[in-house]
Amino acid sequence: MKEYKVVVLGSGGVGKSALTVQFVTGTFIEKYDPTIEDFYRKEIEVDSSPSVLEILDTAGTEQFASMRDLYIKNGQGFILVYSLVNQQSFQDIRPMRDQIVRVKRFEKVPLILVGNKVDLESEREVAGADGRALAQEWGCPFIETSAKSKTMVDELFAEIVRQIQRDERPMSKRGQIPDKEKGKCNILNIN
Repeated sequence: MKEYKVVVLGSGGVGKSALTVQFVTGTFIEKYDPTIEDFYRKEIEVDSSPSVLEILDTAGTEQFASMRDLYIKNGQGFILVYSLVNQQSFQDIRPMRDQIVRVKRFEKVPLILVGNKVDLESEREVAGADGRALAQEWGCPFIETSAKSKTMVDELFAEIVRQIQRDERPMSKRGQIPDKEKGKCNILNIN
C-alpha cells in the first residue's frame, strides 16, 4: 500500500483543521483552537488503488511560518486553503505557493487550491472565478469545499492522491528550475 505525505497550508482560521478532521473522522469541529501542527493518517481508496494518507495540518499563524520550509521539503502534495468569506486569506495563499516552489525547486508540484466555507455563500468575499483564475495560472485543480456540510471534502483528498500519483514520474519531466537560473534577476533599463 502506497503512502502519501500531504501538507495542508493556509492562513489562520480558514478551516484547515476542520477540513482535515472532517475527512479523517467524519465530524465537524465547531470551535476554533489554533493549531501548531497536527498529524493524521487515514487509509483511502482512490480509483481502486488503496493508499495511506499522512496529513500534516499546519499552523496558519505567522509565528510558525519558519517551520513551513521543513513541512514543504517533506511533503509530496499540497492543499492550499483560503476562506471564501475572507479576501485577505486569498491574498495570503500566493506567497505560500511561491514558498513551495522555492523549497521544492519545481514550478509544478502536486497542489490543489481550495476555497473553503462554501456553506457561507451569503458572506462570500472571494468570487469562484477568482479562485479558478488563480488555479489556472498555477496549472492546478480548484475546489470549493465546506467542512461543515462535508461538501467536496472526500473528493479533495482523493484528488490530491491523483495529483501525487501523476507527479511520480522522472524528475527531468517536471520543469525543474535549473541551478544556474536560481537567484538570478534581470535588470531592466527603462528610460
